[in-house]
Amino acid sequence: MDRRGFISFIRDTGLAATMGLAGGGMLAASAATAEDFSPSPRTPVYQMLVPEIFAPLPDPADHVPAIVIGSGFGGAITALRLAESGVQVAVLERGSRWPNDPWRDIFTADTIPDGRGFWHRTTFTGPNRIPVQFDAFGGVLDVSSYPGMDVWRGACVGGGSVVFTGVMIEPEQRFFDHVFRGVVDYGEMHEVYYPKVRKMLRLSPIPNDIYDSWAFAHSRAWDEQVRAVGYAPERIDSNWNWNVIRDELGGRSMPSATIGCSNLGNSNGAKFDLNQNYLRYAEETGCARIYPGHRVDAIAEEPGASGRYAVTVTKLAPTGEVLRTRTLTCDMLFLAAGSVGTSELLVRARETGALAHLNEHIGEGWGGNGDVALARSASSPVLGTQGAASASRILDEAGTPVSLENWFVPGVTPLDIGIIGSLGMVLDDTRGRFVYNPTDGRVNLQWPDNGAAEYLTRAREVNDRAASPGTPITRTPWDADASFSPHPLGGAVIGRATDRYGRVSGHRGLYVMDGAAVPGSTGTVNPSLTISALAERNIEEIIRSGR
Repeated sequence: MDRRGFISFIRDTGLAATMGLAGGGMLAASAATAEDFSPSPRTPVYQMLVPEIFAPLPDPADHVPAIVIGSGFGGAITALRLAESGVQVAVLERGSRWPNDPWRDIFTADTIPDGRGFWHRTTFTGPNRIPVQFDAFGGVLDVSSYPGMDVWRGACVGGGSVVFTGVMIEPEQRFFDHVFRGVVDYGEMHEVYYPKVRKMLRLSPIPNDIYDSWAFAHSRAWDEQVRAVGYAPERIDSNWNWNVIRDELGGRSMPSATIGCSNLGNSNGAKFDLNQNYLRYAEETGCARIYPGHRVDAIAEEPGASGRYAVTVTKLAPTGEVLRTRTLTCDMLFLAAGSVGTSELLVRARETGALAHLNEHIGEGWGGNGDVALARSASSPVLGTQGAASASRILDEAGTPVSLENWFVPGVTPLDIGIIGSLGMVLDDTRGRFVYNPTDGRVNLQWPDNGAAEYLTRAREVNDRAASPGTPITRTPWDADASFSPHPLGGAVIGRATDRYGRVSGHRGLYVMDGAAVPGSTGTVNPSLTISALAERNIEEIIRSGR
């Protein structure tokens, strides 16, 4: 069967209409028609504010030696290292490539968002429990809703690096070993790959002049509270560009990070995201190209071409309009569509027979990193704004290990309101699984009933203890929330669904390079540094061994 015949096969069997949105919990038909499409009424406003994302989108060649699906941490690192080795690489990203500018309103605010904030949905209720409504548009944050769990992930070039809080921490060895169970050696990660990523992303803790500013009064109040009850807060590394934040404080840039903007992007480039390093360096080699607006709907072995893969893609305008559907081929296929996206593609490919040799571990081992959003009352009035960069953390091992990070209170107001925010991460072993529904072609996350109950209780216990003596423990509407995770992990776990370096079992030339490989937790810390270091480790071995 030739390529045209394969496309006809996909269309004639109805697969094109049932392939789900790669990297999303919402189903989007590849064969959408003009009648299905309804542009946002705010599209003219977005065209004026961010004309770059409406520019004509380039098309990849029909065949590329290597395709990387996704442009987050795992995908960006994979693309750079392959390109440096001389391999021609196409990076497929469903979202847009957003620019940065110190004075332009490129991204929407976290407080009153519009369609630029979210990937083709119209409502959102975050950890503050305040529902907001907006227009449907191809914004930067995908919120995939499942029973008992909302999953947050990037939908833009740069992936999660654009929409996270910038924190990148190496876990304790004992916690790392608990999670990876000997499949990955902590020693080589600690000595080689964690430092390699730190250097590339210029990680550093918040400087004193910024910590002492009006934008981080809440961070100082947080530290004072935890010290008063015996904790020793430690400064944590981030990928923020502190000079850009200084520009905000000095009036040389529009405010962004200093007023609690982070989850929906920073217009001025305050985060040193992947567009400013790995992805840019990959393109500069001349061997890698990035293709925004290319949603991957399905992957399969190419019929009649042993050892090659077929990748069905839908080209999308930021409005959601379908511009083109086609099938690409490659010799090597690297999955980096995030825990949900990668798992969806693999589970669907196994269950439809498109990749018949995938093993029983595909879709298993998903976890939300034990994430809990927490809040408590300030001990005394706090006068300032809600700066988004996290300054410090504490670790409590009096029971199940849990860390709390100083966090802003997302989406409420850029001004302090007497509430101290934290993000808790518990070393929790609760796991879910991805399951295919043949009726509608969806891949759904099955999360245990009350799956977060135990780690929610533990995180709340530490948060209550962290309140200063005599401070009343006030249960606010956003006191503690474990119904969402900004840190999805697992679904194609290393050493089970893959070998020890991300090679997918049963299919040569197929690799998992992102958070799907991580066994549901990164040991009480944010996952981005571990995902990145693991990608550096794995791609080095894949290139060295010649696949």
